[in-house]
Amino acid sequence: MRNVLLWAVLAGILIFVNLLIFSKEQILENGDTLLLQLAPRDPRSLLQGDYMILRYTLAAKIGAGLNDSSSIDGKAVVQLDAHGVARFVRLHDPSQPLNADQRLLAFRARGGRIRLASDAYFFQEGREKHYRNARYGELRVAADGNAVLVGLRDGDGRVLGGDEQR
Repeated sequence: MRNVLLWAVLAGILIFVNLLIFSKEQILENGDTLLLQLAPRDPRSLLQGDYMILRYTLAAKIGAGLNDSSSIDGKAVVQLDAHGVARFVRLHDPSQPLNADQRLLAFRARGGRIRLASDAYFFQEGREKHYRNARYGELRVAADGNAVLVGLRDGDGRVLGGDEQR
């Protein structure tokens, strides 16, 4: 009986993990591309290899509309310009429809800190110079606002990192 329970728990965990992976793959395949302006910081971590911690400028604008002690999972409405760069419009109110050039973007607020998609970008050791000029995080966003960080772009919108990223 104990072995059956153990196998059932293990199967449940594997199913859960695979569903998470599948949902992220669906966002990558079917999501809309948008760019978030960022200010990179701390380009190295000696413990974890090379990575860049990302701070999105949009997060401060979302945070301005929230109480500093807010601990919520919410959605922001962003408007895309001609280059796909997202600009904060408002916090999402389901009673207000979105315009054709607007998208939802999910966020998580904890203790005054706003998290959008991923706040770290990992890259191959020794390739820091390829990402030094990053100005935008490239995200794929599903209709429900869930997003996946897929790469970094420079100020002209060019993909950084070459073939290692795609």
